[in-house]
Amino acid sequence: MYTNYIEEKKYIKAKKRIKKIKAFYTHAFVNLLSITIIVSVNLTFSPYSHWFWYPVMGILLATFIHWITVFGSEIIGYSKEWEEHKIKEYINNNN
Repeated sequence: MYTNYIEEKKYIKAKKRIKKIKAFYTHAFVNLLSITIIVSVNLTFSPYSHWFWYPVMGILLATFIHWITVFGSEIIGYSKEWEEHKIKEYINNNN
């Protein structure tokens, strides 16, 4: 019975993780579409003034922040496993 609980807990955790990843990919696709529209409108109606850089930089910054929240902590090295390892290390060293 306890193993069923652990398996269900792992399944729920994995499902939440996949949902976050899916949301990031949706966000990235919508941003790519938005950037395409913004650049097209700018170059069509005022080709000599390139104001599209400002909203594009904002969109890219928002996408980067979303990426960091979904993938970045693991890539940088600050995952939950790292945190738990450091807590155990601290407890062992201070006894």
